[in-house]
Amino acid sequence: MVNPFDLGHFGVLSIEHILDELLAPKFLAAFAALILVPRVLTWLLSPSEKAVAFTLNEPLESMPKWKGPVLDKPSIKGSSPSEIKCYCPATAQSLGTVKAQSAADIDAAINRAEEAQVTWAKTSFAERRKVLNTLQRFLLENQDEVARVACRDTGKTMVDAALGEILVTTEKIRWTLKHGENALKPEKKPTNLLMIYKKAEVRYEPLGVVAALVSWNYPLHNCLSPIIAALFSGNAIVVKGSELTAWSTQYFIQIARKALIVCGHSPELVQSITCLPDFAGHLTSHPKIRHITFIGSKPVAHKVAESAAQALTPLVIELGGKDAAVVLDDVKDLGALASVLMRGTFQSSGQNCIGIERIIALPKSYKKLCEILEPRVKAMRLGSAIDQGEGVDMGAMVSDNRFEHLEELIEQAVAQGAKLLAGGKRYTHPKFPKGHYFQPTLLVDVTPTMRIAQEELFAPVCVLMPATSVDNAIEIANSTDFGLGGAVFGSNQRDLDTVAREMRTGMVAINDFAVFYMIQLPFGGVRGSGYGRFAGVEGLRGLCNGKSVCWDLWPGVVETRIPGVVDYPIRNGGRAWGFVRGLIAMAYGETWGRKGRGLVELVKNSV
Repeated sequence: MVNPFDLGHFGVLSIEHILDELLAPKFLAAFAALILVPRVLTWLLSPSEKAVAFTLNEPLESMPKWKGPVLDKPSIKGSSPSEIKCYCPATAQSLGTVKAQSAADIDAAINRAEEAQVTWAKTSFAERRKVLNTLQRFLLENQDEVARVACRDTGKTMVDAALGEILVTTEKIRWTLKHGENALKPEKKPTNLLMIYKKAEVRYEPLGVVAALVSWNYPLHNCLSPIIAALFSGNAIVVKGSELTAWSTQYFIQIARKALIVCGHSPELVQSITCLPDFAGHLTSHPKIRHITFIGSKPVAHKVAESAAQALTPLVIELGGKDAAVVLDDVKDLGALASVLMRGTFQSSGQNCIGIERIIALPKSYKKLCEILEPRVKAMRLGSAIDQGEGVDMGAMVSDNRFEHLEELIEQAVAQGAKLLAGGKRYTHPKFPKGHYFQPTLLVDVTPTMRIAQEELFAPVCVLMPATSVDNAIEIANSTDFGLGGAVFGSNQRDLDTVAREMRTGMVAINDFAVFYMIQLPFGGVRGSGYGRFAGVEGLRGLCNGKSVCWDLWPGVVETRIPGVVDYPIRNGGRAWGFVRGLIAMAYGETWGRKGRGLVELVKNSV
């Protein structure tokens, strides 16, 4: 009789012999084929995600040496109610006019998008990535042209356009390419004892046609960011840009549409609406719009929400903020921090929804910061970067319609005890006297009761507020109606965590400024800064119908059957009640004793 455990019967099978067999070339080749062949076949059969090169003519007006007629009184009001006048805020040069669209135009755009979305919803993630790769390639190959267009229409500098327009847009594309599919693929969900024979998941399906009503401060990014998210999630989109940047929005929309065309898809997936406020309600109340992202002011948000409620359209609303940067007493390098604070305050002339609106510093840091910031703010140079080239630190503001109000707030704060160390007034540029320039401003000794500490400025005004302690700094930071973002700087981790935890905001950066957006964390605020989130996983999923789906784990073997004791018509109410009561106790009893008694009651009433 052979002993099955006697390996000697089959010869000597030492560990060395087994390893030799496993490491034989033929075995390794077979193993490699088993692993690699399926992947190679998948790669060969999958549609290519490689970017497609394309060109788009840069507008003549954005060229560095372009000279256009200078408007005496720059304004977006055209010669007729249906005309929007476009001009460069830095130089007041006319950029032409754009026709304001009507309700009929809005209907037609939504219908075109709806028709195109039916096919687009069936595309694979690989096909969608190809479009985003194509968009990314164009932006990388045309950074100068894209930045110039943004500069010409907003008055910002090339550096500000690179950081606030191109950098964040290319990062959003990179994140979506790498993480978008994982965010939107079906998500497995756990079941329980009673549903042990089921599988469950949430499937993220496109909504249809979504809309984005975006602000003027970053026309490239605010235009392309919602387009990227909408397209990758399988939707079509209608983008309503601001009338103040209607000229550049036309160009940026064409970039997205051309990327779709060269990849073999319908450009009608992306629609642009430029209309006056009187017709915006027709878009926001439209029954075919399935989701709205709104970036703007609180008064307008109320109107958008009221309008969207007519069709019960879900909203994400971002309303800007009064972001505070809390500076603790143990910051190691105040000089380096001052550079971060300057960038956070003055980028894009302070027209940044997550810009630093208040610097709240503890006693040891406060005086030194004032001394460091004063000469740096005074040294800043204003101008038009694409016309002057060198020697420009900060550009113009998009409009001058708030200059009088800003001057009033500053004067009022000074009258109440604040100290004006730099700026404080509008600026007449010697080369561009019709441009919309406001002096870089440094205002210190500001207290929470001053209006300038409560209102969003959206301007190149650096406000310094003294705090007596960490708790006092938190109290000041939370003293406004806003709650978008914030920052805290220091060395003591416990204090840093305390400030981050106690700040009533949607986002906080520790020892940095606004980096939460650079890694595509969900973006949004609380209280007067709005609700909902865009960006990141949460933003993509927000543009989908999260459909809950449940099915049998062993179909045809174990399926739901209604027990006779509770089947209609119920023959014995007492037994039916005892059965159900026992079932619940067995499944959810907090002790084994309760579970056991429940099982006994269930069995007793089931026969």
